[in-house]
Amino acid sequence: MTIPELYSLFQQHPSIQTDTRKLKQGDLFFALKGPNFNGNLFAEKALEAGAAYAIVDEDVTGETGRIIKTDDVLTTLQNLAKYHRQQFNIPFIGITGSNGKTTTKELVHAVLSSHFITYTTQGNLNNHIGIPLTLLSVKGDAQMAVIEMGANHQKEIEGYCRYAQPTHGIITNCGKAHLEGFGGIEGVRKGKGELYDYIRANGGAIFAFDDYNYLHSMSAGIKDITWYGTLNGSVTGTVKASEPFLEVAIAKGLSSPQLKTQLVGDYNLPNVLCAIAVAMHFNVPEEKIKAAIENYVPSNSRSQLLEKGTNKIILDAYNANPTSMKAAIENFAHLHANNKILLLGGMMELGEDSIKEHAALIDIIGRYSWKNVVLVGGDFGKLLQPYQYFADSKQAGDWLRGQQLQNCYLLVKGSRSMQMEKVLE
Repeated sequence: MTIPELYSLFQQHPSIQTDTRKLKQGDLFFALKGPNFNGNLFAEKALEAGAAYAIVDEDVTGETGRIIKTDDVLTTLQNLAKYHRQQFNIPFIGITGSNGKTTTKELVHAVLSSHFITYTTQGNLNNHIGIPLTLLSVKGDAQMAVIEMGANHQKEIEGYCRYAQPTHGIITNCGKAHLEGFGGIEGVRKGKGELYDYIRANGGAIFAFDDYNYLHSMSAGIKDITWYGTLNGSVTGTVKASEPFLEVAIAKGLSSPQLKTQLVGDYNLPNVLCAIAVAMHFNVPEEKIKAAIENYVPSNSRSQLLEKGTNKIILDAYNANPTSMKAAIENFAHLHANNKILLLGGMMELGEDSIKEHAALIDIIGRYSWKNVVLVGGDFGKLLQPYQYFADSKQAGDWLRGQQLQNCYLLVKGSRSMQMEKVLE
């Protein structure tokens, strides 16, 4: 079956599922497989559960008229997503970066959806499976689409661009994340820069943070650039306060002199300025921009402020790398509060730099005064350091419950695999 033929079926059944447990009547079931799963084994079950068709790449039993065999299910999914993408002549904004890309995506979506019918990446569907699924979720009434692109090695963003075909691009930053896969900070810039490469080759536009000199060199040759920053750009602003919520003093771009966000941390300043720059570029009314940003509430363990009894908790446990850890610790250290406690999980995918980066983090921690510091798992366990250490978040949670804390301020952060949110259970 050709992609156009499959697309005609998709138009009749415009809902795709890769997990039989989430299947709805009339879905198209794509039998993806990986190292630890094989969707082909569930194709017959999917049809019995109400799937209209099952797309497979192995011989399976079942109703032959509703089984579509392809050479490779994942490639077929990606090619179908590309074909669907090509039916649209609207802005598709691709967002990547080492830190802040999900928050930036959410803010950009918030401001654009206040004025346009806008579709965006749901949750963390930002990889080789999630991006095609996101593209295929874009309905015919779309006026804007915002696509998040995660990557941990070179050529990954390049691959995403082949089927997402972004017209606009945002690289939030290039920090010390996934160093093992990218091969160092220069590898990070090259990998993230693949988004700029696509934009450059296809005459697209970008939005870039002026304060980062490396974005100036990375963007060379791109003609349509909207800069935003603390000093220069079409939108400029600075941190007015961050106790703990970020307040932004706007110098240029909006007539309103300040924005009061519900984001924790001054490191969110570039994310807010980016959203304003995008919204202004697409002529979103100013009052809608301000309302969208001020009403946005983060979720999913990303810079959330929680209150438990007399204690306040900054939960930022979705992910961590040396750059984001440093920013979070320093922001927390500068808060005007007593009895501050750090609960930090190990950082993953740092390769040969891992020990060095964990040691550097311990040095940063040592510059400030804390009520307690708790380090959890990862390469923290391989270093001599003066703080409390536990092998996993469960042990740290047991310790925390035993403290019976009152009137304390806690920062909880770590790589996703550390599951640091469990210390609060």
